[in-house]
Amino acid sequence: MKVYLATDHAGFDLKEKIYTYLKEKGYEIEDCGAYEFDEGDDYPDFVGKAAEKVDKNPEDKAIILGGSGEGEAMAANKFPNVRCAVFYGAMLPKVAIDVAGNKSTDPFEIVRLTREHNDANILSLAARFATEEDAKKAVEVFLETSFSGAQRHKRRIEKMEKLT
Repeated sequence: MKVYLATDHAGFDLKEKIYTYLKEKGYEIEDCGAYEFDEGDDYPDFVGKAAEKVDKNPEDKAIILGGSGEGEAMAANKFPNVRCAVFYGAMLPKVAIDVAGNKSTDPFEIVRLTREHNDANILSLAARFATEEDAKKAVEVFLETSFSGAQRHKRRIEKMEKLT
């Protein structure tokens, strides 16, 4: 599995830290930009490169970053084989049910569920909201969690794919 990274100016510093973190963990990484801080750059230019690569190789993953992560996710989700989810930061949920049906206060449960239930292949990080440590933890959970393969989830993904 290859991991692609992409961001605009808003997530540039955090992308550089995530790059180093993933390199230390032994992941094969390709940086799709931005390659330097430029306050006037636009996220679709970089996110589009990463999303296109995942679109062609859906088993690969990407971590994209932006101020809120939302615009970046919207751009990535324009590609047919991409399923991108957003992580804002480790805010505790009021009520969350984990995959076993138990109540959970794990703020990273949403990241697990995007992988287990939706087979998300891109994670968009909200660089203005997530701390560096929370972003690293979210990336770790995202990359280490597998799709469940449950028939109901496969069926739903197939229905989503027909929408494009």
